[in-house]
Amino acid sequence: MKFAVVGAGAIGGYLGARLALAGEDVTFIARNRNLEAINARGFRLIEEDGSERQTSAVRAVQRMAEAGPQDAVLLTLKAHQVRDVLPELRALFGPQTMVVTMINGVPWWYFHKLAGPYEGRRLESVDPGGVIAQHIEPERIVGSIVYPASELLEPGVVKVIEGNRFSVGELDGARSERVEALSQALMKAGFKAPVARDIRSELWVKLWGNLSFNPISALTHATLEQICRFGPTRELAAAMMREAQAVAEKLGVRFKITLEQRIAGAEAVGAHKTSMLQDVEHGRALELEALVGSVVELGHITETPTPTIQAMYAATSLLARTLAEQRGRLAVQTQP
Repeated sequence: MKFAVVGAGAIGGYLGARLALAGEDVTFIARNRNLEAINARGFRLIEEDGSERQTSAVRAVQRMAEAGPQDAVLLTLKAHQVRDVLPELRALFGPQTMVVTMINGVPWWYFHKLAGPYEGRRLESVDPGGVIAQHIEPERIVGSIVYPASELLEPGVVKVIEGNRFSVGELDGARSERVEALSQALMKAGFKAPVARDIRSELWVKLWGNLSFNPISALTHATLEQICRFGPTRELAAAMMREAQAVAEKLGVRFKITLEQRIAGAEAVGAHKTSMLQDVEHGRALELEALVGSVVELGHITETPTPTIQAMYAATSLLARTLAEQRGRLAVQTQP
């Protein structure tokens, strides 16, 4: 298959490198030093066990028109970055091109092909004005849940922290030929890639943790382990998760694990900084709307109270605004 990876960072690099090593035709859409490094040396992948693999059978381009139509476009950006690539994205589309959304949080397509009273609604928090939906037809979209953690150590070099599972699924739950082909290509590359019959329910299990632990960590600078082992913040996370579960269940979602199991899973990760805390420390834009603001909006749509989530959203939104206005970053430093 021909793959274009839009977002050649930690997850995009991990996916693209392994797919290329498995013999797939991979083009990275990249910029600046990353673009130069990939074209000069290929992509170096440091696996979870420390072994290193190098692929030179890849190319990187800055302009999507240089890559041309693909079989699959892997969107491995942060949610708020999708709008920035829309003007060029259609250069990657052929008649049958699928767009695989490997993005955290509630996606803009959530209500597409969702049978029931909310089908076709737009989420203003993640797609203001419906701009993304206007550029990417819902028929192209395949959902995906990203479970691994990885790190871009330097341009063209990715280290896998843990995990190799990417669930994929059609928005209506169909087991189509294209999603089967995508799953097979990912499995050939060494990933676990089950085809989900209900991609939204799986999305909510991951979101359950993201919508609570991310903003709590951004405000407290605590790791997952610290949040879960400190009684007041453990209960704060649980309160947010209970509100989110009530919203999700009104949308037809059924959780296959309990709230306590989800918290225990986060605690087991250990002294890990969430992505939102890392963004605060490095002065990057926060994935606030996709992870938290969208759940507040879904609460309004389903007429479900979310007071705890709204309070955390307000506080974290002000933090994000302050950092953006000051062009600042915020990190706890150890005293000598």
